[in-house]
Amino acid sequence: MSGMTIIIKTVTRIIVGFLMAYGIYIVLHGHLTPGGGFAGGVIVAGSFVLFLLSYGEREGYNKMRKTIVSFFEGFGGVVFLTVAVLGIIGGVFFNNFIEKGEPIKLFSAGIIPVCNIAIGIKVACALFAIFVTFLLLEE
Repeated sequence: MSGMTIIIKTVTRIIVGFLMAYGIYIVLHGHLTPGGGFAGGVIVAGSFVLFLLSYGEREGYNKMRKTIVSFFEGFGGVVFLTVAVLGIIGGVFFNNFIEKGEPIKLFSAGIIPVCNIAIGIKVACALFAIFVTFLLLEE
């Protein structure tokens, strides 16, 4: 797959940034609004997939290498597990060890935003890896 027309590539170049920003917004505000790590991760993965479909395999693989995707997927899982295990210090698995802030503020939910970020990274990388695997199996 060599990519699409110049019109599709131009529109994709514009849209991908907005999709990424929206996905990151959903991840960061998941404890305040509907959404969270999984939903934001799916949106971010969708932006990667859109880029890969528009620009072709060669350009897409140059931007997002397998080692980078694999590293960040593992990193997201390790961060999530670390937060869960650090709660044991307080006596319970997933105990909130970060001080809660003022309600309805961005930093008001203790460990939940950290978990959302970790899940968002893991889901985005995993879904992109699944898409690439299916793409390679097609050949």
